[in-house]
Amino acid sequence: MTIRVAVVGAAGRMGTTVSRAVEEAEGLDLVAGLDIGDELAVEPLNGADAVDFTVPGVTETNVHTLIDAGVDVVVGTTGWTEESYERVREHLARVEGRSVLIAPNFALSAVLAMSFAAKAAPYFESAEVIELHHPTKVDAPSGTAVATAQGIAAARAEAGLGAMPDATRTDPDGARGSVVDGVHVHAVRLRGLTAHEEILLGNLGEQLTIRTDSFDRASFMPGVLLAVREIGRREGLTVGLEGLLDL
Repeated sequence: MTIRVAVVGAAGRMGTTVSRAVEEAEGLDLVAGLDIGDELAVEPLNGADAVDFTVPGVTETNVHTLIDAGVDVVVGTTGWTEESYERVREHLARVEGRSVLIAPNFALSAVLAMSFAAKAAPYFESAEVIELHHPTKVDAPSGTAVATAQGIAAARAEAGLGAMPDATRTDPDGARGSVVDGVHVHAVRLRGLTAHEEILLGNLGEQLTIRTDSFDRASFMPGVLLAVREIGRREGLTVGLEGLLDL
């Protein structure tokens, strides 16, 4: 059976790459490419599953509109919070048979890195996350870094570990970065980068470094296509690609 796909944010860098990948993929049919100024409604969507790669400021509104239009949605736009996830869950509970998958990263190496970090976190005294992206990225820290830090924090909490050691008392310029659930996260914006993350875990006398590098947006496409093929089988909200990879 052919899966019909509409790309929202089709004129953007990621949207263009997604559109091309869908066109070239077996069993998928690109039926619409929508961008700023286009209406997200039944007719222009043409009954297709939607893939949203827009910007953080509009992605949640898009998802609610797409749910009301009666389609399933795969979301690669970052900027989501627990509160915005919950609003989508509540919306999906009021309709029948609709599915939304929101993933902070579709690169398989990044999904695996997040999983490895969470598994390693209980065995290390310290952990920090460094994310590195191109300077046109509009949000910081990245959704991937936030999800990584949250996974580390949850694994440490489940293991009964307390706060990580840090004697810093004076940091007027924020050199220690942001803090996500007790985990320090540092953002780099540098010309020439695409999407990269380094996770540092340390004990006395040893360090584990987990690093993932995406050098081209094509690296995200296997994960996007997997999500498009699976979304119709998972009613409700799915957060993260790891659930589709049996991790």
